[in-house]
Amino acid sequence: MADVITPAISDRICQHMNEDHGEAIVLYAKAFGNSPDAESAKMLAIDPQGMDLTAQIAGQETPIRIEFDHTLQDSEDAHQTLITMVKQARQSKV
Repeated sequence: MADVITPAISDRICQHMNEDHGEAIVLYAKAFGNSPDAESAKMLAIDPQGMDLTAQIAGQETPIRIEFDHTLQDSEDAHQTLITMVKQARQSKV
């Protein structure tokens, strides 16, 4: 069963994404965060409405908030949504 997105679940998701999927986070920043010049990015938090990132743009740390296209129901919904978003970002050739 999937977990409700609590601060602890957010931390778990962010740690996994930052450790294993750094390229995807940069793609989120570029494609959905209106930051095509992002050099690197980290996921700081995720909640049912969106995710908070910080990106390196021209040597500056820049906060980015990305709203989801729907309210996430649980951690499995977050997983599927993040996969869909990275596929969309790759197709947009950012």
